[in-house]
Amino acid sequence: MVKRIAAIILIYLAASAAWMCLGVLTEARTQDAYRELHGAVGELWGTSHSQPAPEVYALVPRAENESTGSGPDLVRMVVPLSGSDVRAAFDLDYRRKGLLWFSTYAVDFSGRWQAANPLDLTRDFVIVFRFPTPMAIYDDFSFLVNEREAQVRRGSDGSLEAVVTLEPGEEMTFAAAYRSRGLDSWTYFFGPDVTQVRDFTLTIDTDFEEIDFPAQTISPTTKAKIAGGWRLIWRHENLISGYQVGLEMPHRLNPGPLASRISFFAPLTLLFFFFVIFVLAVLRGVNLHPMHYFFLAAAFFSFHLLFAYLVDHVDVHLAFAAASLVSVGLVVSYLRLVVGNRFAFVEAGLAQLLYLVLFSYTHFLRGFTGLTVTIGAVLTLFVLMQATARVDWDDVFGGQGPKSRPTSGSVQA
Repeated sequence: MVKRIAAIILIYLAASAAWMCLGVLTEARTQDAYRELHGAVGELWGTSHSQPAPEVYALVPRAENESTGSGPDLVRMVVPLSGSDVRAAFDLDYRRKGLLWFSTYAVDFSGRWQAANPLDLTRDFVIVFRFPTPMAIYDDFSFLVNEREAQVRRGSDGSLEAVVTLEPGEEMTFAAAYRSRGLDSWTYFFGPDVTQVRDFTLTIDTDFEEIDFPAQTISPTTKAKIAGGWRLIWRHENLISGYQVGLEMPHRLNPGPLASRISFFAPLTLLFFFFVIFVLAVLRGVNLHPMHYFFLAAAFFSFHLLFAYLVDHVDVHLAFAAASLVSVGLVVSYLRLVVGNRFAFVEAGLAQLLYLVLFSYTHFLRGFTGLTVTIGAVLTLFVLMQATARVDWDDVFGGQGPKSRPTSGSVQA
């Protein structure tokens, strides 16, 4: 018996090594695909958007802006925006490439801003509008100043500039709008440093319900359910912050990383299965040779191998179901010939459904894998402790100890 257990352990270790190799290989395939396809999707669909707030400035003599210092006679004086009303509506559209899903979206953007001449003299003010990324297409673009189509020029950094002459204290309103497409996330960028924002409103409408926000961004002040998604509103009268505002697109379950996690997790599922089958074989008086365990391990491995390569071509749930049916069918049909129908369909079949299929499926449910495995382990321990409490393990392992344990109330000589 000890030699058999040692052989089973070796089979288990060999199977675990094979799963580690499969997991590493699947992970490498996924990373290679991400590096290759993420750029391709960005070139085709557009990259992440980070929309900068417009900038308004005037070129003024140094004496008007700085009391001391040397340099050019004219310096740039930035004029803060006195009001911002920004809107963005998102239409999420998942795109799949190989082992990966990409969260692409269409965005309908519009913004209206105000700024005033703070000087006592009439000056020309330059409005600078920058696009969120050069890796995108901007359709139906419009740029209005005081409700009229602006005459724009191209800036050195690819921005658009419009020049407006303002009287002392005069306020102007300008607006921009476009439709575009992006990937993964969208942010509205106040500025590179701590920035003061006055009378700011950003309204985002989504057609999806799973909303999240990028790191180092401000949460919305209000949110309300709308048809198919959310309306998120950021409203600030006088905000000073180095953070931005934005939205992270929800991500679909990616088959590649999922297949890797399940493969790395597989040795634990096989450990549970081997242990339960070994104990049940002892209780039922079934004699299983190490070669039987070898074929059972191979049947387990077939699940992960088939799943890892099937998810390239079919839906992840369909791939999981097909791999489960194949693996369970291999185990049950094999043990049916080895030990009979009852042990194959009941003990072995249920154990495989629990420890292979159910435990692996918990990886679809983010955050519940560890809890499910813990509950399954505790229940397994309880059932096996109750079932084997009166087993004479000395007899099982071929020892010379007593054949049975005295029960309570028995009289010993």
